[in-house]
Amino acid sequence: MLIIGSLIGLAAYLVWVLKSSFFRVEEGHLGVLTSFGAAISDGKHLRTFRPGLHNKWPWQRALMVAVMEQNLDLSGKDGGRTAMAEDGTVLRFDSILRYVPVEEELHTFLFEMERPLEHITWLFTCLLRNEIANFKKESGSDDNFLVSTGSYALIRSERKRLNDRIESESMAQIGARSGIRFLAVDLTDVLPPDELNEPLNAVIEARADAETHYFRAEAECQKRVMSAERGVEIAASRAAAVKAEIARLADFLVELQQANTLQLYVTRRRAEVLSEARTLYFKEA
Repeated sequence: MLIIGSLIGLAAYLVWVLKSSFFRVEEGHLGVLTSFGAAISDGKHLRTFRPGLHNKWPWQRALMVAVMEQNLDLSGKDGGRTAMAEDGTVLRFDSILRYVPVEEELHTFLFEMERPLEHITWLFTCLLRNEIANFKKESGSDDNFLVSTGSYALIRSERKRLNDRIESESMAQIGARSGIRFLAVDLTDVLPPDELNEPLNAVIEARADAETHYFRAEAECQKRVMSAERGVEIAASRAAAVKAEIARLADFLVELQQANTLQLYVTRRRAEVLSEARTLYFKEA
């Protein structure tokens, strides 16, 4: 019985050794090995393993890193970030960060941050708050509405410019510090404080109505201008036709003059006109 038990224990140990000597990497992932807590590297960078089955020593530990595009959703009441604008208004921003870990910087992503996603989130929050606090109108812009309604309207109207600035800064600063590469940073929504929500929406709706009336009036003015231009074109065409008719009549009269029949033509035309007239007026000499 002792021998049988020993054989069973030896077999179980061999199975454990065999199982611990291989590891599998799934598609969309990279494998990294640590030996007694130390990451195995090839000089400057971690040694990585592509998808497939690989062997290792039983005491080595395999870590899997997803290198597919990943989303960090910072939206909703719990996930959204708050930031104070230049005029002191506290706004909430819903964002989505799309990123992938950089293979050459996996050591930073895996071992230099205790909680990588939390670290990235707080770096982005600091960057967002700094950009919001310093976000102003572009030089040369003259929009009285934006001045009167404050930073919220400014950010809403120029959200693309703000988004581009935050995206470029995130790629340059956060990515370099965290071992990731940002694919995109999207500001999905900008929300005002609850107490300002209704007044600001009312102002924005009033502006939208004013813009609607303005564009309708502009369209009507353009329609009238086009109609007047068309009338001028028609009048010019008629004048050109009359001018051409007069030119033809002049040529005809010149031909009559050259043929010594102009006086006869004038006498006949005068007689025709007088015969059609109902009333004649004579002026005494």
